[in-house]
Amino acid sequence: MRYRLLALDLDGTILGPDGAPTPGVREAVDEARRRGVEVVVCTGRRLRTALPLARGLGLTGAIVVNNGVLVKDLESAETLHHRYLSSELYAEILALLRDTGPPLVYVDAYHQQTDILTERHDEQHPFQREYLADNSDWARVIDDLGGARRDDVIMLTMIGDAQTLSALRERARRAFGERIGMNWLASQQYRGQILEFLAPGSGKWPALRRVADTAGIAPEQIAAVGDDNNDVGMIRGAGFGIAMGNAVAAAKAAADTVVGSNAEAGVVEAIELVLAER
Repeated sequence: MRYRLLALDLDGTILGPDGAPTPGVREAVDEARRRGVEVVVCTGRRLRTALPLARGLGLTGAIVVNNGVLVKDLESAETLHHRYLSSELYAEILALLRDTGPPLVYVDAYHQQTDILTERHDEQHPFQREYLADNSDWARVIDDLGGARRDDVIMLTMIGDAQTLSALRERARRAFGERIGMNWLASQQYRGQILEFLAPGSGKWPALRRVADTAGIAPEQIAAVGDDNNDVGMIRGAGFGIAMGNAVAAAKAAADTVVGSNAEAGVVEAIELVLAER
């Protein structure tokens, strides 16, 4: 088998437009694993929402979550690798974001039943308030994010309309340059856009490389499938990069091939292509 590791995105790839796993994907994943291919979910989701989907595919071992900031173990939920934000960068990013509104601060505290810290809801964008209402069980509202002295900050995130976030992204670029990482994503489940602020060097591809290195797998032995801007790095870096038919232009441009959309079982087509390569 030419490819030993297969990286699969979730939203827009494994999941169809209805948010459910694509019919036939479990069988295709089972066949890949039967043939000795390690299958790794690489997602922008946090562990809590990715875990049931990955386990539903019968997967074990590592999972890449939070756009590569964390590599977790699927069975224990323990952190295998991380790229947390430094306390210095956290304070600087928070100061910039507060002019727009209180951000969401994602923390690596799965076993403490906490995923998100934030401040008062009434000052947040309506789209962000909707997200928080839907995730209230795992969000904690605190008085002052500046006083949250933690060493496990995954990222700071703003959810809002495209115009507001576009202006914020430009301000952040001018203020930080290459000192931080940023992801701009279209929400698959909620209204609005998502702008993430991460430690420099974060991303699905660096995290996937770490998983592969641990298993003794070379980059050219990796196949990767995705659809959004946060998938571009792994699609471009993998030995076989595959973009979904519903992918953004940048993902398609980085890919070796484009398959059907997530409404057309494109992920099953992608897995079949990978297994056909010998």
